[in-house]
Amino acid sequence: MDGHNSEEPKESSADMSAFVQDLLQQMQCRFQAMSDSIVTKIDDMGSRINDLEQSINDLKTEMGMEGSPSPVVSSKPNADGMKPEEGSA
Repeated sequence: MDGHNSEEPKESSADMSAFVQDLLQQMQCRFQAMSDSIVTKIDDMGSRINDLEQSINDLKTEMGMEGSPSPVVSSKPNADGMKPEEGSA
């Protein structure tokens, strides 16, 4: 046996180690890219939800101003002498 054969397992082990390190680095880069993408999408979704809430509030305000007036409870006594809120209990 010559000394060349004893070096081959070490070289193969070093190649395998380098391959695994490279693979782990690629996986880490892809994971980071996916993570960044998810965070960006969540932030965008949060902004869209805030915009939607603002639109709903604007519509509520418009409906309150332009729509028919909502019934107002008067404080005048009814024909039976009771205020409307007293008789609803």
